Amino acid sequence: MPDRKRNPEIPIRTAVANEDGIDFTLIELFFFAYRDFTSDPDEMLADYGFGRAHHRVLHFVNRRPGLTVAELLEVLKITKQSLARVLKQLIDTGHIVQLQGPRDRRQRELYPTAKGRALALALARPQSRRIHTALQDAGAGDRAFVEDFLKAMVNPELRTQIDASPRNQE
Repeated sequence: MPDRKRNPEIPIRTAVANEDGIDFTLIELFFFAYRDFTSDPDEMLADYGFGRAHHRVLHFVNRRPGLTVAELLEVLKITKQSLARVLKQLIDTGHIVQLQGPRDRRQRELYPTAKGRALALALARPQSRRIHTALQDAGAGDRAFVEDFLKAMVNPELRTQIDASPRNQE
């Protein structure tokens, strides 16, 4: 894939859209990519009786130890009730611990246990391999383009959550 960021004169392939301007080709590619991106972790999660919500919680708690329940709710955009059910399972199985906040006793901070961190990394490895392979196939200079594209897909008012994520850590 050409590096459009460095050379904006490189044309972007014309979208295949219907008369309403809907680009079904890219929409379908997103569906297929998401299906395959989540397939390996889904199989692993099934062994634990977990689903994708568990995966997302484990991912963000592992990436941001000390994340509060309120912050996690904001990142995941799920209901408190949905998070409570998933979080209880992850706590009961020893993947996450919940501690009282040091400054505000009403806050609950979340931390991965060694077991939780191991599972989060095991879930991330096949996804990381898939991304690495796709980037290699697309061309080495395209990572920045892909990152910019994916960031642009996030609602502008929520992009600060991306900036809060740790970078290049295992």
